[in-house]
Amino acid sequence: MTHRQDLLQAFDALLEPERFKDYGPNGLQVEGRDAVKRVVSGVTASRALIEAAVARRADAVFVHHGLFWRGQDGRVTGWMKQRLALLLAHDINLYAYHLPLDAHPELGNNAQLGRHLGLRATARFGEQDLGFLGERADGAGFADSEALAAHVRGALGREVTCVPGHAGPIRRIAWCTGGAQSYFESAIAAGAQAFLTGEISEPQAHYARECGVTFLACGHHATERYGAPAVAAHVARELGLEHEFVDVDNPA
Repeated sequence: MTHRQDLLQAFDALLEPERFKDYGPNGLQVEGRDAVKRVVSGVTASRALIEAAVARRADAVFVHHGLFWRGQDGRVTGWMKQRLALLLAHDINLYAYHLPLDAHPELGNNAQLGRHLGLRATARFGEQDLGFLGERADGAGFADSEALAAHVRGALGREVTCVPGHAGPIRRIAWCTGGAQSYFESAIAAGAQAFLTGEISEPQAHYARECGVTFLACGHHATERYGAPAVAAHVARELGLEHEFVDVDNPA
C-alpha cells in the first residue's frame, strides 16, 4: 500500500511530464482516497473502464487518455458528469499521461508497439521526438507493403488500412501511435520506407503514392494498448501494489 502522492511521484519520475508540451494535464486528474493498494490501467478513462475499476475495488486508475483536454467544453454534464460521479462516489484516483506515455523509450506506447510488432528503434523523429524509426529486430525485411500489412494484421489481430507507396522490399519503418498521421511528412523526411500509426486523413493517401512511402493506419486504440499496462505494472512492482489491465474494446 502507498499514498496517492507517492504513486504520483513515481509516475512523474518515470515519465517526466514537465518535458512535454501537451494537450491536457498530465498526472493526477481526479483525487481519490489517500491509500492506494490496487491499480487498474486502461487506454481511456471511459465509463466502462471506471465501472471495471469499481468492480475490482481499485484505488486508482492509470490511463493514456484522461478526462480533460485543452479547449474542451468545461461544463460537467452528460458523459463527463457520469464519469466523474463514479470516480468521486467510489473515491478512486485518476492518473493520466498523454504524450509522456507515448514517448518513454522502453515502456511507452511507441516502444511497446514496436516490441509487439518485432521492430527495433534506431532513431527518433518528429515534433518532441515522439516518432520512432527503425527496422525488424531480427534484421530481416518485408518483401513488400502487403507483407508488412499482413504482419501487422496478425500481430494486432485486426484489419489495417494500407496505402502502398513504396515499391519493393521494406526495411526502414517509422511508427507513432494513435492519431499521429500528421507525423507522416516527418517520417518521409527521416528516410522511412513505411509509416505506421493509428489513423489516416485524406492527405496521407496522396503523400504515400506521390512520395513512394507506404502508409498503414492500424487503429488508434489498437496501437495504444501497450504503454499504459507496461508503465502501471512497472510502477506497481516498484511500490508493491496490485495491478490489472482492463482492455475496453474500441474499433477506432
